[in-house]
Amino acid sequence: MGSCEGGVAVVVKRTEVVVAVLPVAESRLAMSNLDLLLPPLDVGIFLCYDKGSENINNETKISMLKRGLGQALVPFYPLAGEVVMNSQGEPALFCNNRGVDFVHAFADIDLQHLDLYTPDASIHGNFVPIKKHGVLSVQVTETKCGGLVIGCTFDHRAADAHSINKFLVAWADITRSICPLNISDKAMVNKYTPCFRRSLLTPRKPSHHDPAIDDMYILIKNAAPPSNSPPLFHLQSRIYQISAYHIQRLQSLAGPKRTKLESFTALLWKLLAKSAKHNKKKCKLGIVVNGRNCLTDSSTTDTKISFDEYFGNVLSVPYSESTVGELKSLPLSAIANKVHACVESAANEEHFRGLVDWVEKQRPQQAMCKVYSCIPNEAEEAAVVVSSGQRFPVSQMEFGWGRPCFGSYYFPWGGYTGYVMPMPSAANDGDWIVFMHLSPSHLDFIERDAPNIFKPFVK
Repeated sequence: MGSCEGGVAVVVKRTEVVVAVLPVAESRLAMSNLDLLLPPLDVGIFLCYDKGSENINNETKISMLKRGLGQALVPFYPLAGEVVMNSQGEPALFCNNRGVDFVHAFADIDLQHLDLYTPDASIHGNFVPIKKHGVLSVQVTETKCGGLVIGCTFDHRAADAHSINKFLVAWADITRSICPLNISDKAMVNKYTPCFRRSLLTPRKPSHHDPAIDDMYILIKNAAPPSNSPPLFHLQSRIYQISAYHIQRLQSLAGPKRTKLESFTALLWKLLAKSAKHNKKKCKLGIVVNGRNCLTDSSTTDTKISFDEYFGNVLSVPYSESTVGELKSLPLSAIANKVHACVESAANEEHFRGLVDWVEKQRPQQAMCKVYSCIPNEAEEAAVVVSSGQRFPVSQMEFGWGRPCFGSYYFPWGGYTGYVMPMPSAANDGDWIVFMHLSPSHLDFIERDAPNIFKPFVK
């Protein structure tokens, strides 16, 4: 039994392991060079469902979820496996159908009273499970009002958000379907068959890369060693809602050629600078770039694969830095131009092919994005990574009893580099839900300086 800081007890009713409903031949699936850039990090997701008007009780819903999960694990079989180390000390996926830990719990709280603004206190470990085994863990929690919270935690080394989103939609579709997934039906299999072809991301021969990658990535052994002194501060997670009006307003201020994400990111970068007292300090900004739209299948096989279906990590994190003084003085449009240039530096096939080659050159030494290694000091004010969750398909997570009333990623990692992820509102009204993991002082300043934009989320 666990409990929220507010005194709400979360009682575990049952714990079991859900396996793929069809036999899965044991195999090892190598991680691509892009997977190898990820350290052992677990990422959480949670979805909230009101009781709804459907005549389905929670026991039936949870039975449906388990049944659908067992079927979804057939095409997404690596999620039922484990991460193991190979002879080189590198992680690989052991596809052995170990299964997914599935927890059924009850929380003595009405869903509308659940604190979603400060999820570290209310959600972590209570509604989003702490993964102990395997690649994926699931917890389904009943609430006093009859609602449900579905929480998932997955190993980031196995998949990025794009891949997990595909799995979640498939799980929802299968669960909602009147008839179980017919594995012999070729059309259904194709609909839910992700691509695990690692040859799509093999190094080139001869290999080569843009020297700029040497400035974006670093060997972990060369990163700043951890200090023996107490941490300067602990990052905190908060969830905000930004209205569609303010998103459009930001985009108009940033310029007609700038995306909503670039406009929002420019504002965030400027706010971090405004919170600082020393103009010579630097603020670093990383942007997560999904390479699927940049890459083409260059393999010699007859069957060409769309990278949209590729399951794994296809990400790069270019970053830019500016002094506090410069960011304070620049208009939002000029900062948005800097953000755009940062994104464009990685949003091309040559960058991703070069990154694959760069990792191959370093193996088996592990590397990481350099922006993750930042530590605030006399020269650095802050570093933050912005990841677009705008394609988070929250409105498609319909398991058979209505759409979620709320959904968000939850990613409280270690270190001092912040993490921010904007996602669409479950209401599908153009508003954004923004998960922010920053220092308390930065979060407090953002709320004071832009209270009309960053509204603490209240259900």
